[in-house]
Amino acid sequence: MSEVREGERNPVDSVGGVRSSSFISYEEFGRRFLEYAASEQRISGAFGQLTGEAFDFGPIGVGPGRIAKLSATVRLGKPKLDREVLENISFELMIPLEVDLLVDLAVDRYPFHVDGKIHLHLTVRTAEPLRVIIDIAEPRPSDVRVNVASASRRGELLRILASVDHEIRRFVARYLAEEIRKPHIVAAIDIDVGARLDAAWKI
Repeated sequence: MSEVREGERNPVDSVGGVRSSSFISYEEFGRRFLEYAASEQRISGAFGQLTGEAFDFGPIGVGPGRIAKLSATVRLGKPKLDREVLENISFELMIPLEVDLLVDLAVDRYPFHVDGKIHLHLTVRTAEPLRVIIDIAEPRPSDVRVNVASASRRGELLRILASVDHEIRRFVARYLAEEIRKPHIVAAIDIDVGARLDAAWKI
């Protein structure tokens, strides 16, 4: 058995049997940690809780004089996430949606079926003292894209006069802005690394 001479480095570290050749820089470790912590699976899991969610809005007054009343039921589908790892780690989140909408003119009612998508941009950031934060751009009406279908020409005209598309985009954006501020979403996108290490080591 060969001996390690004085002044020579032991190829096997004394802690955990880790070879020195597997050591990496602090910078590389930090980068790998961020990519692991902000994996597609973790982020999808946080927003997956929105899948299948249905919510109602209205009736609200729309159109000239706010005479028409608009109400709707919105259903959110399974989110799709694309990750991009460049200088920053970022995500493009797409949430499909379906809307059953009704415009009530008192003398007549016009149903509409709407499908569309919500696009959100997320960026991984680091913060003091030792936190990883998934920064979500505030949802705006322009992030909501909808296709509105009506069964009649009169319905199509009403859609334009009542600004149906705009009202849907505005309400869905506001709803999502409120949802991403809820505790279960915040807990998933604001990771206090120091607190978790302390808990693991019982400090």
